[in-house]
Amino acid sequence: MSEMVEKLRNIALVGHSSAGKTSLAEVILFKTGITTRIGRVEDNNTVMDFEPEELKRNVSISTGFNQFSFKKHTINILDTPGEQNFFMDTKICMQAVDCAIFVIDGVDGIKVQTELAWDFAKDYNLPSVIFINKLDKERSNFSRSFEDAKKILTPKPILLQLPIGSEKDFKGVVDLLSMKAYIYDAQGKATVSEVPKDLKDAAEAEIEGLIENIAEADDALLEKYLEGVAPSPEELNAALKKGILNRIFVPVLCGSAINQVGVDLLLDFIVNCVPSPQDFAPKKGLDPNTGKEITRAPDPNAPFSAFVFKTVADPYAGRLSIFRIVSGKIGSDGNFFNVNKDNRERYTQLLRVAGKEQKTVTEAGPGAIVAVAKLKNTTTGDTICDEGNKIKYPFAESLSTLITFALVPKSKADEDKIYTSLTKLLEEDVALKINRNAETKEILLSGMGQVHIEATIEKLKRKFNVEVQLNTPKIPYKETIKKKARVQGKHKKQSGGHGQYGDCWVQFEPLPRGSGLEFVDAIVGGSIPRQYIPAVEKGIVEACQKGILAGFPCVDFKATVDDGSYHDVDSSEMAFKIAASLAFKKGIEAAQPVLLEPIMKVHIITPDDFLGDIMGNLNSRRGRVLGMETKGKNQVVIANVPMAEFLTYAPDLNSMTGGRGFFTMEFSHYDEVPAQITQKVVEEINKTREKEKE
Repeated sequence: MSEMVEKLRNIALVGHSSAGKTSLAEVILFKTGITTRIGRVEDNNTVMDFEPEELKRNVSISTGFNQFSFKKHTINILDTPGEQNFFMDTKICMQAVDCAIFVIDGVDGIKVQTELAWDFAKDYNLPSVIFINKLDKERSNFSRSFEDAKKILTPKPILLQLPIGSEKDFKGVVDLLSMKAYIYDAQGKATVSEVPKDLKDAAEAEIEGLIENIAEADDALLEKYLEGVAPSPEELNAALKKGILNRIFVPVLCGSAINQVGVDLLLDFIVNCVPSPQDFAPKKGLDPNTGKEITRAPDPNAPFSAFVFKTVADPYAGRLSIFRIVSGKIGSDGNFFNVNKDNRERYTQLLRVAGKEQKTVTEAGPGAIVAVAKLKNTTTGDTICDEGNKIKYPFAESLSTLITFALVPKSKADEDKIYTSLTKLLEEDVALKINRNAETKEILLSGMGQVHIEATIEKLKRKFNVEVQLNTPKIPYKETIKKKARVQGKHKKQSGGHGQYGDCWVQFEPLPRGSGLEFVDAIVGGSIPRQYIPAVEKGIVEACQKGILAGFPCVDFKATVDDGSYHDVDSSEMAFKIAASLAFKKGIEAAQPVLLEPIMKVHIITPDDFLGDIMGNLNSRRGRVLGMETKGKNQVVIANVPMAEFLTYAPDLNSMTGGRGFFTMEFSHYDEVPAQITQKVVEEINKTREKEKE
């Protein structure tokens, strides 16, 4: 099995949406005999994209899996989403591979999502390769794309190939290490020849710097090179593989997936230069009992361990858990231990995912990407292992959600099923978040963008027959006060028999933002007996759940009870609770109540061209710019923006930047709503409540 591990490659196709990742995967599967025809994204007949939600939008929504053999090597290929709405899937799946193939559009160059994925690769210390695609397209420019990569990306990209021709005349590539030209016919078959005369000088100018760059990965080879000894092809290949593994550089290849140009050379490169699971250092984890760091080597004889990096929810077949084996091996059925859930799981079939199909396998070892069905408790991010040799592996944190909708079930039956059905979809898509807002009493679904949420709702109907309507969420406003006020709250009632009597004087004063409610007992001399003080506090605590402006919780104030009176017979806890509630209403009204709104801190990444539009739009949303910084060829704008103004920002940013902008958002603080806007908000809320009563 050690030889099998050495001949295993795990690659992910990564990059911006529409760069041609799925088309490249289709050609690879065709060239290696997995398919008999090349599917087209436009025709909705690709192997890797098959979910109805993907076919409807012509984009990858979820990572596609397949496996093929090439030159006695087994290669697992993952086709990851490039669309911002589904990029969390890309982030988690990149953890499971040994090399990321960054597919860059030769027309549009490097976009924001490519840079984001590049950051993921850096975080995971993941070896990477660049494939500049679509060089047959009008306005494609290989040199510009490569220069962009050199300016923006680190470690440094190094050129291994040059294109022959451009746009509609693009017909092949020059391999710089072999100094051979590969000219392709209409069927994607290559003819090997000498380098064309018009490219000879350019190729020779590149080769010397290339060999020097590769030699930097191996001190002995660099020393030989500096002494004037030409390295052999085997030495260069070994150094190239070492440099990729250690992220000293990133090789750049080129071609046209749709015309099959350069794809065979990419496959050769994957086999010869991309690292195998055996090339990596042992993976670090924690001993769940002691918390100490321990490691597992990619050794088939080591204890079994793996991590689940993707879950597929199916209402009929049940949950499918896809995992990467780190160490040891696993048979076609048996048990393993889930460290995160602290329980044993039983499985009866070991599977390999191939597009929308699953194929049974009898055994799998280190580096293998396999799946099992119908595990009871295991979800994405869990570590599974031998019960007697436990280890827990770290797992990627979720990206921040960017948009939230309130879900309104279309029927009572839908209302009953909505939570259980959504929970199953959340197992499949860790970028989704669901919660019930106690203040607004809404079910809130948050995701990476409007398309993400809409696709989820479509899945909810298709898989679980649950229909919901998407509404804009209510803003969780709060209320507070701006000045001091001391008032009396008095409750006196005679009704035959015992009456009711409670009397308290309370001073209300503002506190710093985020302080909540502070209650102070300043009674001296027994003007209110001790046993009634908790009732006063309870009356204020309950009353402050609905402020006097628009019925939102009142926060960040101190209530000090400092005087009052009581009646020996008629006073009670209830009477003092009512008195305190009356004091709250009078006191807040006298203390200049104001509305507070949640403020979000946002980071907006945009190309320079759209910066003016972004700034103008932020200004129109009452945003306050905190700073700016440059990231590659993009600008990062940091700002505070009211949540009420930012709920629809994702589609608006997409429209402003043509899909090239990206943002992250997190709650920052609550701040006062301007007076003129407060009036509008209060009027709208009152109208809404009147309608709800009707």
